[in-house]
Amino acid sequence: MTLTGAVDLSRSAALVTGGADGIGGATVRALRDRGCQVTIADIDSDRGEALAAEVGALFVSCDVTDPASVDAAVAFAESSYGRLDLVHLNAGVTTGSPTVEVSDDDYRRLLAVNVDGVFFGLRAALPALRRAGGGVVVATASVGGLAPIPVDPLYGLTKHAVVGLVRSAAPGLAAENIRLVGICPGFTDTRLVADQRDAVQALGFPLMTAATIAAAVVRAVDEAQPGECWFVQAGREAQPYGFRGIPGPVVP
Repeated sequence: MTLTGAVDLSRSAALVTGGADGIGGATVRALRDRGCQVTIADIDSDRGEALAAEVGALFVSCDVTDPASVDAAVAFAESSYGRLDLVHLNAGVTTGSPTVEVSDDDYRRLLAVNVDGVFFGLRAALPALRRAGGGVVVATASVGGLAPIPVDPLYGLTKHAVVGLVRSAAPGLAAENIRLVGICPGFTDTRLVADQRDAVQALGFPLMTAATIAAAVVRAVDEAQPGECWFVQAGREAQPYGFRGIPGPVVP
């Protein structure tokens, strides 16, 4: 059976949001190691341009909370390489708070990056992927989108939303040869969790490297079925979450 949206990374062009460092940066490196042509999209121009120069990628400044900025980044990536086959929607932030009592601004910022950024990225990428004859979109969620995350419940809210979007939108996109999948990392040693590192380690959770998550992203690109959400936990092989015992969707 031919995998929906299958891509040959050595002949593909990719866009990675939040690609300047952390999981995104590691994914950029992993894709370049496979011969993929990569565009890094990030609001951090200094880190993004430095990584692009180091690995032989392109960089475009992008604020994922601004739909016009996301549209422009997709257009830049497609026009630069002549096609777009793979998109990793990875940009994300946390509140760093174990309580829901955050400011309105912090709450809106969290949703704007973690939820709007995925939606804007997916919407912008679809026409380009169709022009390429299909492709793959990987959205970074979290194990906090599959299970409770008491150290940052509002972050969990946003990541559950990403998981819901992946699972709900994937069947329709698969019919167009576009494979939408999710990646759900456990706690990873990046700048995103720097303020929570002590709290996470106090709970007994080992911190994984960004390279470990990037390897799982590449595996998901190669192997994941439409709508699957692959979880990545220390000491376990990355694999799709089962969602066992949950009834299928009600189709009107």
